[in-house]
Amino acid sequence: MSRSINLAVLVSAGLCVLLGAGTAAAEKAGQSHAIDVAMVKHPDGETPAWWFRAGAAAAAANRADLPMAKSKAKNVIVFLGDGMSTATIAAARILEGQRKGQSGEENRLSFETFPYTALSRTYTTDFQTPDSAGTMTAIMTGIKTRSGVIGVNQVGKRGDCKAAQGNEAVTALELAARAGMATGAVTTTRITHATPAATYGHLPERDWEYDMAMPDEAREQGCVDFARQLVEFPFGGGLNVALGGGRTEFMPAPQPDPQYDGLIGKRLDKHDLIKEWQAKPGAAYVWNAEQLAKIDPAKTTRLLGLFNPEHMKYEYEREQDKPAMEPSLADMTRAAISVLKNNRNGFFLMVEGGRIDHGHHAGNAYRALTETIAFSDAIRAATEMTSVDDTLILVTADHSHTMTFAGYANRGNPILGKLRGSSGEGAPSNELARDAIGRSITTLGYANGPGYAGASDREAEGPKKYPHNATAFFPAKNGRPDLDQVDTEAPDYMQESVVPLGSETHSGDDVAVFVRGPGAAAVHGSLEQNALFHLMAQANEPIRKQLCALGSCNADGVPVDVPAYKKLREAAVPPR
Repeated sequence: MSRSINLAVLVSAGLCVLLGAGTAAAEKAGQSHAIDVAMVKHPDGETPAWWFRAGAAAAAANRADLPMAKSKAKNVIVFLGDGMSTATIAAARILEGQRKGQSGEENRLSFETFPYTALSRTYTTDFQTPDSAGTMTAIMTGIKTRSGVIGVNQVGKRGDCKAAQGNEAVTALELAARAGMATGAVTTTRITHATPAATYGHLPERDWEYDMAMPDEAREQGCVDFARQLVEFPFGGGLNVALGGGRTEFMPAPQPDPQYDGLIGKRLDKHDLIKEWQAKPGAAYVWNAEQLAKIDPAKTTRLLGLFNPEHMKYEYEREQDKPAMEPSLADMTRAAISVLKNNRNGFFLMVEGGRIDHGHHAGNAYRALTETIAFSDAIRAATEMTSVDDTLILVTADHSHTMTFAGYANRGNPILGKLRGSSGEGAPSNELARDAIGRSITTLGYANGPGYAGASDREAEGPKKYPHNATAFFPAKNGRPDLDQVDTEAPDYMQESVVPLGSETHSGDDVAVFVRGPGAAAVHGSLEQNALFHLMAQANEPIRKQLCALGSCNADGVPVDVPAYKKLREAAVPPR
């Protein structure tokens, strides 16, 4: 049996850690934003309504000493570094600095200069270590949910189309569009992949990206794939900007891909989604970097860019193309903001550095860190194009990874190199540090993944080379490999993993949050991931008013009750 408690009462009793409330803000919570949250048995007593209210209470407590007049954001940009663990940030910071000729440790990525930070807890309702679908849904909707589902709550099972109907969760991007704001999603993955799909889509299975990826039963029950949901987005006349990969998911078979011979569209439902997009007023479609650069943002209100049949190329590989056919993440971010900023009501934009995650899964730190630097470049571009006075920029990750940053390397030692320094807490040395059996080691490694030293059905025992797409592994007969003559800084070198797996896994540790702009001062402490939605909603007046119009707000105007998606679809003209 649950009972109701008052957040402010608990805070006054010294229990300020409840719901991640920061101490200073929480002490004042009862003055204007006291929110009752039920005490429940975890995890069985958790419900979508409980998650939404708990997130609202945490955000309101953090905002209690933040004047409303100084915390209203006209624009909101969410930057999501997929799989960007704190170790990834630290290693990428050093790598960028070393590429500039510095020792590296003193360098700062663009977002590390933001004035407010927090930690975010990433678990989902059913997994200790989460995936991108459940985590991004939490950030976008204010509720935690199952892994593998997108834009739906925890009621019903993954893959159950019928059970998901009526359990859709309202997203921040949908609320922004319904309020008359411009909206956009940008990614280096397929635009229908888990993270971008969580901004605009609702399905109980993350893999239902196009029609033939869905089972017949799901289609018969009325579930619609993410590619169609993107083009048929029902709010605000549709998305204003969608940039990423996944081109063939929008093309009917047997339409040929414009770039790669032998590739054709994947759709069998006769929907030519690119043509449907182009039929929208003010719409433009581009599929390469040159076309994107020629877009006139003053004449473009709807921009679709699909730059690869699948995920976009890694930044390292993109840079090898001369001229580059695909734009960088920074290029796409600039294009998106150029179109979105023409809306006088402001805009909501999500930008994902999606291939950070893929580099880690492949056990290749070089690609993961290079993607993180490119992600930082995109954030820098956004800060240069917007004002700290009216644009809230929130940078975070959906989950972590198992990459380790270990050993006692000298200051300035190449982050991707072999460790020179000490194998213990000794004095610095120019000699290679060695393990207990006398073999050299690297600073970076993975707890699991395809970099295991044993032989596989693809590569011999010893150091592994990207891409290592093994399906069978064998125990290492000779222990760790001898790295003395191995170039561990080479782009295709794969860091060693302790446990052999075909793909390195996510990790369950907390991720960092970096914020600047109106309302940013409320982001501090240790937060449940779903509270990030509430911090954004409470900082952006149009989104908050939409929630109030849906009956979500309490007497203080704070959205505390989970909104019904059906009501959003049926809502009248949004308040101005």
